[in-house]
Amino acid sequence: MRNILFIFIVLVLVSCKRKEKAEQVKETRTSGVLKMLIDESVSPIVQEQIDIFSLDYPDAKFQLTVKPEEKLIPAFLNDSVRVIVMPRLLTKAEEKYYTQRGIRINSTRFAVDGIALITNRDNIDSTITVKEVIDILQGKGSAKKLVFDNTYSSTFQYFKQLANISQFPAQGVYSKNSSAEVIKLIAEDKNFIGILGVDWVSDRNTKYAEYLSKIKTLGVKNLKGKVGDDQFYKPTQDNLINGVYPFLRNVNIIDCEGRDGLGTGFATWLRSQRGQLIVLKSGLGPHKLMPREINLTKGK
Repeated sequence: MRNILFIFIVLVLVSCKRKEKAEQVKETRTSGVLKMLIDESVSPIVQEQIDIFSLDYPDAKFQLTVKPEEKLIPAFLNDSVRVIVMPRLLTKAEEKYYTQRGIRINSTRFAVDGIALITNRDNIDSTITVKEVIDILQGKGSAKKLVFDNTYSSTFQYFKQLANISQFPAQGVYSKNSSAEVIKLIAEDKNFIGILGVDWVSDRNTKYAEYLSKIKTLGVKNLKGKVGDDQFYKPTQDNLINGVYPFLRNVNIIDCEGRDGLGTGFATWLRSQRGQLIVLKSGLGPHKLMPREINLTKGK
């Protein structure tokens, strides 16, 4: 009796293992499991893309880590995750982590993003100049106060480079823990100017519609001699596409997996007509405007 029971258990275990093996999805450009790091400031557009891609290819599974840029880079450079989406390219020093091991780096731009400056609707200000922003960042004195999404975020790093400073002044510049927290603060306090990725203040962001209804986006004039110095521009889609809005950046997917798999397939799909239409509908600037076919017929 014991022998029969033992044989039965062995058969069940073998059957389960065969079933698990059969259920494993083959790694291709449209199937498998992709671990991916996403910069929090551009996460809305990436999540939209993943949602539609997953509908088209149900065998594709994504394991996402969404954090500020500086929190993601260590994981990307220590080989724990080899695909990252962020609004910049790798630096030469960062590239060495892969090139010295002979691993090819595939970087693909799929959208043009803007960094929005927002304030409370009750604030009398509706415009700001790039010079004013730089002056605040350099601690030259101003009644205006800036608040960032996170001290580790890509927007934070962007403006440090813009102002050519290593750290922000003790007064006039503040930070929260996320873009969502900035939106809530600006909706409740008219004394701040919030700085965050433009996709977060899109009409499509229904999750925070209640707060966004109490917020307005500032028009920005660029430094003299630069594109966008003739008037105040808001981060509308046309202004992102035409490049006249001062605070622009590219959204890139960087794949260092070293193989032709789901990472490659997803990157290719992002720049396909379907992927670019999603970017277009989001309000960001697409990598490439898709041509539209118009059929003209003669009326009777």
